[in-house]
Amino acid sequence: MSWDSYIDNLLAQSKDASGTAHADKACIIGIDGGAPWTTDSHGCALKLQGTEGAEIAKCFKAKDFTQLMANGVKAEGKKYQFLREEDQKIVMCKKKGEGALTIQCSKTALVVGHCPEGGQQGNTNKGVAVIAEYLESMNM
Repeated sequence: MSWDSYIDNLLAQSKDASGTAHADKACIIGIDGGAPWTTDSHGCALKLQGTEGAEIAKCFKAKDFTQLMANGVKAEGKKYQFLREEDQKIVMCKKKGEGALTIQCSKTALVVGHCPEGGQQGNTNKGVAVIAEYLESMNM
């Protein structure tokens, strides 16, 4: 099974009424250790580097976001400012000039969506939620 098709689905789910996608990159990582489920070979893959996935996963697994609040969220070598956390399931962050990230967990995975600068993060949130909630419904 290729997880890369979920990237396409997330981007499609982030479209507004005019058909504009508000997510341009995404990935799925495991909540246990942050190992990638999607591949970097997908054209719209969000490519986490080094320990970035593991650091994000560790906070979600522990449901303790103080590390992300203090140090930001790192993705693709960039540091995003932590904005907020909701229900210990969703984290949102932003980097001026780079856009925003939405991260939502299911039972076993973290779905990460990137909203480009000028996009509507609310639509990215929707795309991320569709995938995370589907995985949750599949007990994943």
